[in-house]
Amino acid sequence: MFDSREKIALFIDGANLYAASRSLGFDIDYKKLLLAFQKRGYLLRAYYYTALLEDQEYSSIRPLIDWLDYNGYSLVTKPAKEFTDASGRRKVKGNMDIELAVDAMELSDTVDHFVLFSGDGDFRSLVEALQRKGRKVSVVSTLTTNPPMIADDLRRQADHFIDLVSLRTEIGRSPAEREARLARRAEADSEPGPDADDDY
Repeated sequence: MFDSREKIALFIDGANLYAASRSLGFDIDYKKLLLAFQKRGYLLRAYYYTALLEDQEYSSIRPLIDWLDYNGYSLVTKPAKEFTDASGRRKVKGNMDIELAVDAMELSDTVDHFVLFSGDGDFRSLVEALQRKGRKVSVVSTLTTNPPMIADDLRRQADHFIDLVSLRTEIGRSPAEREARLARRAEADSEPGPDADDDY
């Protein structure tokens, strides 16, 4: 599936990957994720896409974003939009599909193998466009949840489908690691700035 001579780029739909890993009952260790794909070929770039609520004093995702930014990921963020739906419920909208698609197409002359971490069927056209340029595309999501987290047409379009559950031992955080990280975070909460030693 991977050739060690290939130039690889990771495109991570943050919200989608988070939802998939949560539904499978494990946390992603982002340091292990980078190492896993560095072993598979020449990892050129790892993009992480997420929308952030700008007006919140503290966002639970902020420590992760800061850590990724300092540890080899290219962060792509934009402000999320808050709105109230017809039934009066507060909703947050923060779709990053366009940003991801534009970045992928801009790299299509440089990258041999695109690895898309998302099950969103909207990306089928992007996968097809990259394939027309002679590029290989692997999609990482999961079929093991009910319902599956990956759109069937995206899975069929991809050159390779990697079920996230098959990467669990390689990129997942063990319960003991998770507890230790939470304890370190509680200790460091009073200190300003990201904790460079904290692993994600």
